[in-house]
Amino acid sequence: MNPSFAQIRRVPYLTLLICVTVCTLAFAGTAQAQEGALELMQARQAVDKATQADADQYAPDLIAVARQGLEQAQRAAGDRRERKNAPALAVRATVDADLARARSEEATATAQLQLRRNEVTQLQRQLATGENR
Repeated sequence: MNPSFAQIRRVPYLTLLICVTVCTLAFAGTAQAQEGALELMQARQAVDKATQADADQYAPDLIAVARQGLEQAQRAAGDRRERKNAPALAVRATVDADLARARSEEATATAQLQLRRNEVTQLQRQLATGENR
């Protein structure tokens, strides 16, 4: 028996509907994973910048908190049940790392300022006493 026209059209429509649904779900999952990946990448970069700014020396507590937060975010990203928390944890780690970097840069700038003040004081003394003439 030959299939009717209605039966032939139904199969491609149903196949198309299934394909569209599967693709939509796949892209939604990919977008969600990419969103968390962006925050994780930013957190890693912030921790690296803080490390390069000598945060281990000038802000050791803050950089330790930032590293722990990054590790926590990475673990959450790998856990299906905790994956939704990963972006927020990564953002928190980014903020902690940025603060560590800023404190480190402030400490470095303060040390350089004090060094320059000491040099100025020494030069003023030399001028007052007439040394090196």
